[in-house]
Amino acid sequence: MIGNGRLRYSMIVTFRSDNVLGCTAGAWRVWSLSDGYIEMPADLLRDPRDKPVPQVAQAGALRLSVNCFALAGPGVDGILIDSGGGGWASTTGRLEQTLAEASIDPASITVLALTHAHQDHVYGLLTPDDRVLFPNLKAIVIAEEAVESFLAETDLARFRSMLKPVRNGDQVAKRLRAVALPGHAPGHIGYAFDTDEARFLFFGDIVHVPALQFGNPALSWGYDDDQAIARATRQKVFLDAAEAGTWIAGAHLGWPGIGRVMREDGAYGYEPA
Repeated sequence: MIGNGRLRYSMIVTFRSDNVLGCTAGAWRVWSLSDGYIEMPADLLRDPRDKPVPQVAQAGALRLSVNCFALAGPGVDGILIDSGGGGWASTTGRLEQTLAEASIDPASITVLALTHAHQDHVYGLLTPDDRVLFPNLKAIVIAEEAVESFLAETDLARFRSMLKPVRNGDQVAKRLRAVALPGHAPGHIGYAFDTDEARFLFFGDIVHVPALQFGNPALSWGYDDDQAIARATRQKVFLDAAEAGTWIAGAHLGWPGIGRVMREDGAYGYEPA
């Protein structure tokens, strides 16, 4: 399909509910899976001077979706990107039920690819009642710089032997490669997935407040390790995705967690799948 003078890659939505988005792109399937949500102080949204955004801070709290993503197809079966918060928060830990709704057996997941090691991305390795969710997990892909943060989570010590450190550009599986996305956390990475029919970027915590950050990418997040670098990364991701027609998939994008970036009046807009 051609639009705006460039190739637009095709993805077909095959299933949608409040917790699951199922898509196909050629011979591959992609799922967005909700693990719930988290409530965060609204003053964490910061302007370029690292000051709270007044009209947002007055709201008191922001609700952030917590999304995970699964891939299946030739050479990529059994891969999950991020695992959600599990029992780390009372409002997360839905992944086991969401997988069942998507007809994905947790035992089929053999590779977990982490975008970084913050709790709302790693604690889904365990269910809220402390069971191992993925009994056949063989590898946890993680950036070299994020290993130390993962090791600091003592509740996850049983998984340390599965860590598989990667660097920017490393091939994780067929058609899936690691992409450095610095600024938010040590070793924050995304995963680029190209099926020929569609391109995806699973980008972790590039966006926390989609209603505002697409229109103003200069707005950053209080937990970004380096807000200037995070801001530059976000702007590059938006520009590249808009130009290439890439589907973006974010841990904190509002449901369904996958969509398109569009150039809009000197900034950007977002169109959910």
